[in-house]
Amino acid sequence: MSPHDHTPPSEPVDFAVDLTEHEMVRRAHVMEALGPGWDPVEMLRREEAAYDLLYSGLDEEQQRVYDALVSAGVLPQRGDGRASA
Repeated sequence: MSPHDHTPPSEPVDFAVDLTEHEMVRRAHVMEALGPGWDPVEMLRREEAAYDLLYSGLDEEQQRVYDALVSAGVLPQRGDGRASA
């Protein structure tokens, strides 16, 4: 196959790209953007509080949909099984 031959190869071509260095740079940028005050445990607590708020005060129809999603395994069960827990 010459450099000017545009015929696709008849066999698969072994092709690999090592993104290890790029991934390490990306992670370093993420950590820099988060800053030294980032507390992952506190962020998880806040996320849980947000979910509790999101699933609180549901009307009857919303609760039915929530219960169906929990039963289907789409959402985790919270508290005693009621969305407002």
